[in-house]
Amino acid sequence: MSRLRRIATPLAPQMPASITHVTEPLLPPLEDFIPYLQTIWNNRWLTNNGPFHQELEAALASYLGVDHLALVSNGTAALTVAIKALRLSGEVITTPFSFVATTHALAAEGLRPVFVDIDPATCNLSPAAIERAITPATRAILPVHCYGHPCDVDRIQTIAELYDLKVVYDAAHAFGVRVNNSSVLRYGDLSTLSFHATKVFNTFEGGAIICPDARTKARIDRLKNFGYAGELEVVATGGNYKMNEFQAAFGMLQLTHIDAAIAARGRIANRYRAALAGVPGITCFGTMAGVTANNAYFPILVGDESPRDRDTLHRQLQHNGIMARRYFCPLISDMPMYRDLPSARQPMPVARRTAKQILCLPIFPTLSEASVDRAIEIIVDG
Repeated sequence: MSRLRRIATPLAPQMPASITHVTEPLLPPLEDFIPYLQTIWNNRWLTNNGPFHQELEAALASYLGVDHLALVSNGTAALTVAIKALRLSGEVITTPFSFVATTHALAAEGLRPVFVDIDPATCNLSPAAIERAITPATRAILPVHCYGHPCDVDRIQTIAELYDLKVVYDAAHAFGVRVNNSSVLRYGDLSTLSFHATKVFNTFEGGAIICPDARTKARIDRLKNFGYAGELEVVATGGNYKMNEFQAAFGMLQLTHIDAAIAARGRIANRYRAALAGVPGITCFGTMAGVTANNAYFPILVGDESPRDRDTLHRQLQHNGIMARRYFCPLISDMPMYRDLPSARQPMPVARRTAKQILCLPIFPTLSEASVDRAIEIIVDG
């Protein structure tokens, strides 16, 4: 055994002395969560639309500026239930440039994803590409507010009305984002949120569906609870997509910190943007007029003018403990389960170029200035 150890030890990878992850979960002081846990223990109500669940739905609807909101167990569940609620079938136009859950939710519900190209300024679906891809089999559009950058919601709505299509927005990145002083979540037939640990607002795991009216919310509430309407009657093929009381209670605590967290993200983003302006081959995404951003991510593009390509810079950052990530590479349309779809073989030049150049830098509320400056130093000076 000792000989094996002597052989294996030199082969172990050398890890940097300190690690800065691309994101870290927002965690309030543990002692602040104890009273919430005590309340749950006293209530002995752990799930199934408990008091904290009801309280968080109301509080989030108020904070986000929406009329109706239904909590679910995670962001993928939110997409799944939204698709069920709209009774979608056939083809759905969507983006190849997202986390794979966006497309998995369609495929799991028996829908055919149709991938189209993205807009270079936002990494969101190109409205012109959407319209070119519409066929008699098209039933809906599933755009993503990528990195929290709002889609061209007005043009997408015009296209949807012209062709009688449903629109479900994957707004996993867009918590708190506003367009012209109105929540971006108010657009489309439904919008979905993720409250995963890595998101701007987290409930450990969790998610929500933004509903346009009380009737739609009631249908979603049935679908997330096995299709039950009342104690005995089952009226739909639902599932178990409910958020439990621990997640909801944590969400109530998180809401007391969220404004400070988003403000901290904004300061970090401004620091990156100022330091990287004018660096050859490095493009930061600009701020959008009329948009209140949440700075969920800080993506850059590493272009041909850079002395290092994206993958070389990525390796250099990680070697120095800066765990930048290539969100989103590869494209969903290049993954084995989707690459044989007809739409996956279309050129999509912007999406393909972006996937080769994209790099997301660390950003989270407790990220130190020293870590930000270290990332900047490596990008600027090598």
